[in-house]
Amino acid sequence: MKSATRLPGPRAVILASTSRYRRELLERLRIAFRCENPGLDETPVEGESPRARAVRLALDKARAVAERQPQALVIGSDQVCCVGAEILRKPGSAAANREQLQRLSGQTATFFTAVAVISIEGAIELQHVDETRCVLRDLASEEIAGYVDAEQPFDCAGGFKAEGLGITLMERIESVDPTALIGLPLIWVASALRDAGVTPQY
Repeated sequence: MKSATRLPGPRAVILASTSRYRRELLERLRIAFRCENPGLDETPVEGESPRARAVRLALDKARAVAERQPQALVIGSDQVCCVGAEILRKPGSAAANREQLQRLSGQTATFFTAVAVISIEGAIELQHVDETRCVLRDLASEEIAGYVDAEQPFDCAGGFKAEGLGITLMERIESVDPTALIGLPLIWVASALRDAGVTPQY
C-alpha cells in the first residue's frame, strides 16, 4: 500500500460506484466528483472471509476505473455483512428480508466496509477497512413484518437501515464512524482526500 502524495493541479475525483447511498454520502464533503460504474464481476471467491471479500472488491472497483481514468483520483468501496462467517446479501424481496431479520434476531451483524483511493498517475494507492457491529434485539415476527413493510430495505445488506427506522431494531451499535454502516466511511475518506490535496468547499 502506497502513501498519499499531493496531486499537482486540479484532479478529477471519481466514485467507482452506482450506489445512491455512497453518492449521497460523498456529497456531504462538498467536493466535485462524478460516478462511474466499475463494471466488475463480483462473483464470490470460495473460502474468502467477509473482511477479505470487502477489501478485494473495494480495490478491484477502484483499480477498474483508475485503469480507464489514470489521471483521476478514484474511490472504490464495498461492504460485506455477516453473522460469524456467514455472509448476508441484500435481500431483494420482502420475503427474503423477513427471513434475514429472523436470522438476525438477537444476533450481532458485523459490517466490513472497505474503501480504496487510487490514482495511477499520482502513484497513490490507499485502503482502509471499517468494522461496525450491530447488535439486534430479540425481534417478534410481527414487528419484523411491520418494519419490512414500512421501510422496504430490500437493497441493504442485512435487511435494515440503521439511519432510518431500522434503528428501532437495535440493542446497540458499536462503530468508530457511523457513515461506514451506510456504505462509505467518510472520516477516513475525507482524510485520504485531504492528503491528496482535495478539500471540502467550506
